[in-house]
Amino acid sequence: MDDLDPAEVAAVLLASVSVLVRRIRQVPTPGELTMPERAALSHLDRSGPTTSAALARAMQITAQSMGATVSALRGRGLVERRPDPDDGRRVVLTVTATGLQALQNKRDARTELIAHALTSGTFTPTELEQLASAAALLERLAQNI
Repeated sequence: MDDLDPAEVAAVLLASVSVLVRRIRQVPTPGELTMPERAALSHLDRSGPTTSAALARAMQITAQSMGATVSALRGRGLVERRPDPDDGRRVVLTVTATGLQALQNKRDARTELIAHALTSGTFTPTELEQLASAAALLERLAQNI
C-alpha cells in the first residue's frame, strides 16, 4: 500500500468517476431537460438569482446561447425574470418552484438508478460499506481541489 503512485490513483479515479457521471447523466426523466438547461438551472439553484449575461459568463458560453436556453426555460415556467433588488434597471433570473421540482426529479431519478444498481445483487454487503466510505472520501477529495 505504501508504494501507491498518487498520479496513477488520480488517473484511475478520474476515469471511473467520469464513466459513472456520463452514465448517470443519460438517465431519462419526464419533461427531460437538455444539458444546457439543466446546467443553467443547477447554477441558478446553487448560486442564486443572477443576470443572463452573468450566467453565460459563469457557464462559459455566449450570451446568445444563454439567451436561447433562458428563453426555453422561461417558456416552460422553470425560471422567471425579476427586478434586481440592488439595481432596478437590471433584471435577474430566478428558479421557479417548477424549476426546482424539475431538478429534484432529475436528482431522484439518478439516485434511484444508483440505488437499483447497488441492490441488484452485484455488490456484497462489504462492498456496499466500501462504497459508502469511498463516497465520503470522494467528497473530501472534491473539497480539496
